[in-house]
Amino acid sequence: MSSASQAAAKGQTARAATDFQQHLANLERDGLVVRIDRPINKDTELHPLARWQFQGGLSEDKRRALVFTNVVDSSGHRYGMPVVVGALASSPDIYARGMGVSVDDIGTAWLNAIQNPIAPVTAVNAPCQEVVITGDDLTKPGGGLAALPVPVSTPGFDAAPYLTATICVTKDPETGVRNMGTYRGALKANNRLGVRMAARLGGAGGYLHWQKYKARGEKMPVAFVIGCAPVVFFTGPQKLAIDQDEMGVAGALAGVAIRQVRCKTVDLDVPADSEIIIEGLIDTDMLEPEGPFGESHGHVALEDFNMSMTVTAITMKRSPVFVSIVSQVTPSESSVTKKVAYEPLYLAHLRDHLQVCGIKGVSMHEPLTNVRPVIFLTFKRGSPRSEVWRGLHGASSLQAQCGKIVVAVSEDIDPTNTDAIFWSLAYRANLGEDVLVVPYKSGGHGPKSARSSDSALLIDATMKGAMTPLALPAKEYMEGAKKIWEELGLPTLAPQAPWHGYDLGDWTPNWEKWAQQAVTGEWAKTGNETYGARKAGVIPETPVRSAGKSKGE
Repeated sequence: MSSASQAAAKGQTARAATDFQQHLANLERDGLVVRIDRPINKDTELHPLARWQFQGGLSEDKRRALVFTNVVDSSGHRYGMPVVVGALASSPDIYARGMGVSVDDIGTAWLNAIQNPIAPVTAVNAPCQEVVITGDDLTKPGGGLAALPVPVSTPGFDAAPYLTATICVTKDPETGVRNMGTYRGALKANNRLGVRMAARLGGAGGYLHWQKYKARGEKMPVAFVIGCAPVVFFTGPQKLAIDQDEMGVAGALAGVAIRQVRCKTVDLDVPADSEIIIEGLIDTDMLEPEGPFGESHGHVALEDFNMSMTVTAITMKRSPVFVSIVSQVTPSESSVTKKVAYEPLYLAHLRDHLQVCGIKGVSMHEPLTNVRPVIFLTFKRGSPRSEVWRGLHGASSLQAQCGKIVVAVSEDIDPTNTDAIFWSLAYRANLGEDVLVVPYKSGGHGPKSARSSDSALLIDATMKGAMTPLALPAKEYMEGAKKIWEELGLPTLAPQAPWHGYDLGDWTPNWEKWAQQAVTGEWAKTGNETYGARKAGVIPETPVRSAGKSKGE
């Protein structure tokens, strides 16, 4: 029985696809899939082709899921399994479709799922185990991992093909609590992977499990899940409580319990409707050199000693697809996955948990920075400075790896427009009073060659009081001119805020009246009023307000 059928039998309705191929079919139905049937080399062409969606200047709504149906390698070997890139998070819209909600509802869906998990159920049948490969079949020429069309993510720099779109399942040997994280896996041999689980402060839950197995002198059971339901995959990069089962959160995101099945060779439960499962044991005594590999912080991670995993089984559907994601330099699938989930969760933390007054939005800068180091906070105009600074400190300290630079701006500033950010910094921040450097921050997620420790830079670039209007034509006149522009067939416009003038508080009714008289051709009325307000004994450029109010003010 399928997940959807099982849900119907229980009176539940799945909000999101609980099978990756169903998700892919949904995207294709909506015109969000491009199929590429010509031969594509997974070692040199596949990821570079997918990368152009992000580095080619395309807007987010133009990005698609790419299905490569004719995959070869550099030796000319042809694989019978298609490779899919971009189907999980090439855009916020595709991410939201994977969750079965609108983009605007992503944050609410996450908060509800974390607070109201739905425990997984045991599957009667498991599509992920329709084919089981063990023993000598794992090590024979062309067998095991070599039979999978694993792409090289960063050709020219990566030391091996890498598993990237992973959910890595481990279990606490003391409590039995499961963890599901997104960790990279380097192909080392037909039956061996090099595995990197972050050991830094705020790092991987799987690494904490590894430490416990090491203390017990035991190897750690592990299972790599490739091609699961999007709601399951999305839990991997999310920073959930260390004792919270991600499968339960995934079930709540889907609106129905996720089906799970026991692995064939290790004592772990995995999503039953996945495409491929790679089971094995990680050595807790010997570590193996792993890397270089192009990391999500945008630099190549150099060679480190990391975990060595011996594969004990590979199971899969009869007709699976291999799923990969674009990471490395942002924007990427990796950064979209974090950005669309982290932003509403940060806002909820500041607004609901810390109760920061006036906070309206959180925006994590994506291009080149992987959404983690640079954060913009949007505040309602007139918010107390004490609340702005509470928000700045709260955003910088929530996660060790996030918030190296946190900038607060007023609500009229578009935080996705760096030009507007610089404008706000230039005219609204007193760099002697509105800047604070906070020492002793973790180096976080970044190239190791850059630094060992770090600090945070907090900047209050909000308006501190009323300011004069922005000197662009008012909105109604810009909109009218835009219609004429389009009627003339001039080049297509892509307006980026600010594109019209607006009141910033320092603007009187009298000045508004004069502006209206100017556009109606009644400027002479204004001249009559100012003539009557002439004054002796002042020098040029003396503000009228400092020398006495003008007539009618």
